Amino acid sequence: MSSSITVRDCSTKWLFWQLSNLQLHLARQGDEMKQLVQIVTDSSCDLPRRVIEKFKIEVVPLIVRFGTEVYRDGELAVEEFWKKAKELHHPQTSQPSVGAFEEAFERLIAQGKRVLCVTVTGKHSGTFNAARLAAQRFGEAVQVVDSLSVSLGTGLQVLRAAQAALPGCSMQEILALLDDLRARMRLTIVLDTLENLRRGGRAAVFIGAADRMAQAFNIKAIVNLVGGQLRLQGAARSFRGGLKRIVRETEQLWPLEYLAVVHARIPERAEEMADWLAERTGFPREQIWVEETGAVLASHAGAGVLGVLAVPARVVAG
Repeated sequence: MSSSITVRDCSTKWLFWQLSNLQLHLARQGDEMKQLVQIVTDSSCDLPRRVIEKFKIEVVPLIVRFGTEVYRDGELAVEEFWKKAKELHHPQTSQPSVGAFEEAFERLIAQGKRVLCVTVTGKHSGTFNAARLAAQRFGEAVQVVDSLSVSLGTGLQVLRAAQAALPGCSMQEILALLDDLRARMRLTIVLDTLENLRRGGRAAVFIGAADRMAQAFNIKAIVNLVGGQLRLQGAARSFRGGLKRIVRETEQLWPLEYLAVVHARIPERAEEMADWLAERTGFPREQIWVEETGAVLASHAGAGVLGVLAVPARVVAG
């Protein structure tokens, strides 16, 4: 079966599920629609709690450190995180342990599920490698996928996988769906400052020249992800100018299947950005997801970061 047919068949199952009441549908279909695959991810995906609970997503938390204070990602409320970030040491993050992934995988397999784990990009975090090492204990029962993205770029892949898993898509169908989605995703980020990236060493490829330029001329860096690696895409003389550039570039991706805005501590700017995107692209404003990032991206990008996740619609030949 070709990948295009697999993606189409899986999407059909998902749409059918969306148009019906899940509980009634499962009752009618019985074991035929039993969920075969359980989705696992790490806490950097920035999916809100309501989505995680609705789609039964298992989340393995990263670790957040403020000097000697250690927390699991998600233990601190947003306001408390930023208070500590201001008053204490610059926050640092580390990947979950191999054991944390093993515990999650083992528990889900004991429930009769196969496991698909989608993680933050392995180019900037050891999380993917920790999950991959944990999966070796379980053979074909566990598949680990590198999202090659961060924040909602990972989160959207997790969400789509979970949406497909609930009505009974197979592992192969979900993997094909994610391959298709990942190839079309575009995540572009405007940084108010490069200080946090410099401290964390997350962008060594471009940080030197870009940081000198940013400090000398107060220029805002625009970065994207290429193959999971942060790359300097351009620069703008102001933060607002950077946002307008992203809007213009997003227009060129029309027609669009999905749009989202993720930010750290700038909700008004994020809502304004969503308004601009809706106006310029014609994408329904009520369907543009606006979300504040969690501790992981915030630790590395700092307050004032804003990103746009865009997915062009799939073009079907013929």
